[in-house]
Order: sequence, then structure tokens, then C-alpha cells
Amino acid sequence: MTYHIQFKRQFDDYAAEAGAVLPPAARMRKDEAFPSSSPQPTRIQFFVRLFSGVNKTLVLQADSTDTVLSVHRKIESITGIRTMTKSFGVPGIDQRLIYKGKQLQLEQTLAECDVQHDASLQLVGRMRSTCHPLTWKLMSELIALISNSTEGRLIKKMLSKILTMTPKDETKSEEYLRIFIYSSVPAHLVKLYVSPSNSAFNNKDTADECIREFIKLCKKLLSDSIYAQCVHIVLEFCKLLRGAAGVDDALYGFCRSSLADIMDWYDADAMDVLPLQDSFPLVRELAARLSRTLELSMGSAEFVGLSCSDVHEFIEFMHPVRSALLCQEAFDCPFTFPLMEKGNSEAGSKRFEIHNYKEKIEGLHHIFCDLLDKLELCLEKLETRLGLKKEEKDEPNVLCWSQYLVILEALHRISKMYKGLEEGFWKKMRRRRVSLCFLIVKLSKRSRDYQWILENKEIVNFEIRRDLAMMMLREGSGKNEEIYEMLIDRSHLLEESFEYIRHADPRMLGRNLFLKFKNEEATGPGVVREWFCLVIQAIFNPQNALFVSCPKDCRRFFPNPASKVDPLHLEYFVFAGRMIALALLHKIQISIAFDRVFFLLLAGASDVGLFYFKLAGKNISLEDIKDADPYLYSSCKKILEMDPEMVDQDALGLTFVYEIEELGSRKVVELCPNGQGTVVNSENRDKYVNLLIQHRFVTSIAPQVTHFARGFADIITHPWLRRSFFRILDPEDLDSILHGSKSDISVEDWRAHTNYKGYKESDPQISWFWKIVSGMSAEQRKVLLFFWTSIKSLPVEGFGGLASKLYIYKTSESYDCLPSSHTCFYQLCFPPYPSMDVMQNRLHIITQDHVGCSFGTM
Repeated sequence: MTYHIQFKRQFDDYAAEAGAVLPPAARMRKDEAFPSSSPQPTRIQFFVRLFSGVNKTLVLQADSTDTVLSVHRKIESITGIRTMTKSFGVPGIDQRLIYKGKQLQLEQTLAECDVQHDASLQLVGRMRSTCHPLTWKLMSELIALISNSTEGRLIKKMLSKILTMTPKDETKSEEYLRIFIYSSVPAHLVKLYVSPSNSAFNNKDTADECIREFIKLCKKLLSDSIYAQCVHIVLEFCKLLRGAAGVDDALYGFCRSSLADIMDWYDADAMDVLPLQDSFPLVRELAARLSRTLELSMGSAEFVGLSCSDVHEFIEFMHPVRSALLCQEAFDCPFTFPLMEKGNSEAGSKRFEIHNYKEKIEGLHHIFCDLLDKLELCLEKLETRLGLKKEEKDEPNVLCWSQYLVILEALHRISKMYKGLEEGFWKKMRRRRVSLCFLIVKLSKRSRDYQWILENKEIVNFEIRRDLAMMMLREGSGKNEEIYEMLIDRSHLLEESFEYIRHADPRMLGRNLFLKFKNEEATGPGVVREWFCLVIQAIFNPQNALFVSCPKDCRRFFPNPASKVDPLHLEYFVFAGRMIALALLHKIQISIAFDRVFFLLLAGASDVGLFYFKLAGKNISLEDIKDADPYLYSSCKKILEMDPEMVDQDALGLTFVYEIEELGSRKVVELCPNGQGTVVNSENRDKYVNLLIQHRFVTSIAPQVTHFARGFADIITHPWLRRSFFRILDPEDLDSILHGSKSDISVEDWRAHTNYKGYKESDPQISWFWKIVSGMSAEQRKVLLFFWTSIKSLPVEGFGGLASKLYIYKTSESYDCLPSSHTCFYQLCFPPYPSMDVMQNRLHIITQDHVGCSFGTM
């Protein structure tokens, strides 16, 4: 409160100088701000940012009754910088301490200058022969214009002129923009904002318009990199307005929001942009606003929506706070309470710096606990509401909860900074699993990465993991999006499809694919589904040498190390990656699955094109290759379990080499330097097995996996999500998405999801049809389903997972005609056959002679 009173006194003095009259309530005498003529000294800590070029911030401590002169002397003793021209006689140099845009006079005390605890002062040095004399002159003219309070239009015009004069060079522009602060232009604009208005001139509105216009022009007139440098100016406005007008002031809120937007532009380390002493008060202030809103929501009958801007700003200002605390050296991280310092021998400003870190570490912990406790109570209230709405069969409005997940993600990041806090976070999330899953389902967005939720996968089910992964895939933008057309010759299916997909812009491969087979009339979604199934069948055909199947499961594949027999094999792997991603995007089950090793390599990739195969701190393990190569698995198992004495007697006769057959000849690969001369014994056999597995299942197929991942990533919506698709899923999840249901087709489920046009369910033809289908083999049912829909496998939900129901249409054709289908619309058409035998004969023909739909043994 003292801060506010003293600041009003300054504005009172300012207004008096300008000839304005303050209302009685706004006047404050010096003795009211300092009730005692001899105030008791208060120990305060503050920061001094040194002038441009030194790039250093000092942490100082002094009594409130100490003079500015004593601060200058303390700076000189610490840095060796001569700050006072009169004291040291250095010609041409004028060093000044600036606070709130004003130069501090040497004889003033810190209390008289209103220097508060954790305040930031600026030590500036300006040569009298400055390289920006016109700039300083322009700033002086602007200050005079503001002080005279003549016309807002002229002030805005001069502010625009200042920005248009900003140098294009980033180094020069930073120095130029800092002059705006050093000359105290922001302080004068804020003084105008809080000063009283007269009948002819509204100071508040004029200053409000000028400050808003200036900040908007910064973004409009300056380049991106130079606009980012405006963070110091906007921060200065925030500090001044916070003290003068309060945190609930609309202009202060605008400046704080603008500061958060600028932080979004920065690619560099955020803590270098916004130091801890500047960013933490903003985080604490916004956390308090969010906490109050959550309290209101908990205590009212209805939910109170969190402000999107408050949440956004909280997240942005949290980045520099986390960076600063994680990089400090005074305490071990993750932090443990009570906080223990690494050493206690530091003295002087270093001790104050450690104390400052301690305050912030404890303060952030308090913010985390407060917000998490209140969010948990809100989630509990949400679960109650969901239960009530479920009984009423009415879905609640979710708009007011749209920011819960965003805050929870931020709190999860904070929890990793403190020992034991992350476990507590997930314990609360498990308790609120129902409401958390509801929010994920209803509020998930394609542009966000929800990998943090899935670090504890038991919280969510397969459907949520699948939906989050599928949201990452690129979709068409709508009906008016340009169509990508393909004309394919069935006799050159793989080659022509390869050329079309290989050269396509990934943005074109969304929902609007149009495909036609040469010399065929049929078009539409059914033809596209058939094309996907046929092309992927060709890609995984062993004769094309791109993939090999697991010996014990012919539906499970991994890349073929010998694929290099085709010079274009790596391009074909890019093509394969695109095709698999597109099949997922178009929700087409392709009746194949990835081997566990292949999945783990994709999930462990650190980036597209740059592969690191360390998976959760370990390499591919022996158990991971069990299905891919049972023979190698069995051999390695025997080596590891063999009696050590037998191994040391060279009973195995093994060295650190691996023999492979390549292009008809055998090749020996050394698994380590001097591998041929290194005998496998009981001490190094673990290393031998590990190197053998890494070469066989990592090194030998790394190029193929890399190119497959690159093609797959082309269909991911945002670059920052490319590493998350496979990490979100478990291997079994991807099996279910790619392969679909592995259960036999249920005739009862099939019938329940079929409608009729022209027929009635009680008609004899419908009764005969389902009796015939019930008597078919599993393979015949799959062929019939493919003929009907161009679908090889059903989703894991069965027929209920399809986009629509199936239909049986009655036609007026001759009884001699075979059934026909419109696969695009899931329609099967046949005439009213006169007997069950006739119908069975016709169905037998199409289930025997149609194109097969199996990969290996089904």
C-alpha cells in the first residue's frame, strides 16, 4: 500500500507543476506518505541492471534510509564501474540510476525514491556525444508534448514517427528502443493516464489511446525480430501501470496481455528476455486471478469460466520462471522441502540472490498446490454434474471448462521440478479420471500435443488414445478444397500409385481423394477404399522385398534389411509411410499389423530424419524380437543361460561378428572394433547379444525406418506433433487401428446394423439371406463384406464403428443376375430370388470368384 501512496504523491507533484488541480481525495502530503519525520529503516533487496554492453544484473541490499549516492558507491565497489562524473572527474560520461522512468538524485534516500523490495533499477551510461542525438531530442519534444497535454493526435503522430525511425539493424534497434525507456517517455504517459482531466481535455482517455496505439504500431511497423525487442518497453508500461493504476486496470491488462503475446514470438531462452524478478510477480498475480475464479466456480451452482487471456498469460510468463529456477545452481533440482542450499559460504549479493531464488521456489510450489487443489474440486463437481446430466440424457455445456486441460498441463510441468510432486499430481488425476477423460474427449484440439496426459496411460482408455492420435493426421479443409485426382491402371497398380503419391503435395492428400481405375466406370469412396486395400497389399507383398512378415504371424510385418535390391527402395518406404498414414486418416482397416520392434523404433524416433533408438533409457531388448525372429531369440536366450564355464571354454566358438546373406553372397559384419578377434565369454556375452540385436533390428533397417517415418510425418498436421503419434499409442493400440477387429464377423451384429430398401425384414428373401450368411465360412463372410463395402476388416467396435449402416436394396432384375453393390454407400442389391437355393447359388459365386482379400494366412 505504501507503494501506491508514494506514487500518488509523485503524480500530485507532477500535476501541480503542470497547473492541474487534484481533487481532495487524490492529494497526499509527504508527511502522510511518511508519517514519522524519522522513519525506521527497512532492509530491502533490489536489482540493478547495468547499462547496455555489460549485460549483467546486480542483486543489492540496503536500508530504505540509505541514499542513492551510497548505492552508486556500492555498484562501483562491486563492478569497478565509475558511475559518478562529479566524484571521479571522468570527462564526457554521465552514469545515472533510473527507476520508474526517472533519474534518481544522489541526495535522495531510497524511501524518498519509492524503491521497493524486489524493485528493478537501471544504470545507464550515455556519452554526451551520443550516436542518437536526434532521438534524444525527439524524446524531449514528445515529453514536452505529453506534459503540456495539448492534443492526443499529435502525441500519437510523434510516437509513430519514433517507430518509423527505428534502425533495421537488430543491434542498433535495441539501443534505440531502450532510449524510449531511459528518456522516461513511458513514465510521462502513465502520469498523464492517472492525472486528473479538465473540462477541455480528458487525460485518461488520451493516454489510454496513445499507449494502446503505440503498442499496436510496434507490431505493425517493426519486423518480427525487432518487434520482439519491444518486450522491455511493454514491461516498463506494465510496471508503471501496476503501481499507478492497479492490477485490475483495463490498460494494465492490455499491456500485460501484449507482453505475453511478445513472449510468444521469442525463440531464445525466455529467462534472458524476461528475468525472474520481472516474470514471477506476473505469474503470482495471474495465479491469484485464476485461483479466485476457481473458488467462485466451486462455490456457485453453475461453473464460472476461466479467462482465456489469463490462462494464456499465465502459461507464457511461466516459461521464464521455470527456465530461471531450473538453471540456478544454489539448490539441487528437483527441489526438496525444506530447501537445502548447496553451500553456505557465499557472502554479499550472492546470499541475497540465493534468498531470492528460495522465495520464488517456495512461491511456485504454493501456486501449484493451490491451483491443483481447486482444480481437483472443480473436476469433482464436474463428475457430479456429468452423473446428473447422464440421468437426464442431456449433455452439459463444456465451454466453461475449456481451459482446465491447459492449466493442468502447465501444473504437470511444474510438478516435475519438485521431488514427489509429480506422483501427487497423478494421484489426484486418477481420482478424477472420469471428468478428465470427458474433458479430453470434448475439448481436444488438433493443434495441441497431449503427450503429457499419456505419461500415465492407465488414466485414459484405448478410445481416447486413438482419438488423440487420429487428430494429429492432416484433414482436408472442407468441400471446396481442391481434389487430388488419380487414374490408375490395375495392371501397374503399385508403380502408378507410387508416382502419384510420391510427387503429391502432402497438403493435397486430405479427405478429397478422387480415384478411377482405367476402363472402369465406378468412382467414389468405395473405389478409394478398394484402392487402399490393393496398394497396401502390394506394399507388404514379400515379392516386392520391402517388408518381411513374422514367422509365427503372417499378418505382422517389419522392414526388410535386403530391400536395397531396388535402387528406389528408400523412396518406396516414404511412399509406404504416406499410404499407412492416409489409410488411418481415411479410417480404412488394412488387415495388417506392425511388429513390436518396428513400432518401438517409430515411437523412439527423436525427430524426422534424425533417429535415436534409445527407448526409455534402453535399447531394443531381447524380448522385443521374440516374434520377429524366433530362431535368433532362442539362440540368444541359450547363450545367456548357458553355464559360464562352458562359455569360457569356447564351447560356442563365437566372436563379435554377424554373418548375413546379401545379394546371393555371405558377408561378415563386425559388431565392434576388432570384432573378429574378440571371443564371446561369460563376461561379455550380454554385450554380444545386445550388439547382435542392435545390428539386426536397428542398424540394418535404420534407413528404411527413417524414410517410412518421414513419409508418415508428411500427413501429420503440425511439425511439433510428429514425435508424438506413436508415443501416444501402445503397440496393441496400433494393431487395433490398422488391422481392425481380429474377431470373426458376428452375423448378429451385421444384421443389427443393416437396413432395407424395397424389402421388409420379414420377407423370405431376407430370412434366406441371413441363414445363408450364417452358414458361410469366416473367409467367405470377409469376401462378401469386401464385395458389399470394399472393407477388408471391421473396426474394433464391429459394424457399429462404421461411418453408416449397411443397406440391402431390392432390384427388378432377372433372377439370373448376380447380386451387385454400391460400395460407396454400403449397398448390396439383388432381385427377389424365388428360392433359398437360387440365392445361395448366386452368393456362392460372388464369394468364390471375387478378388481375394487376405494377407498371408487369415
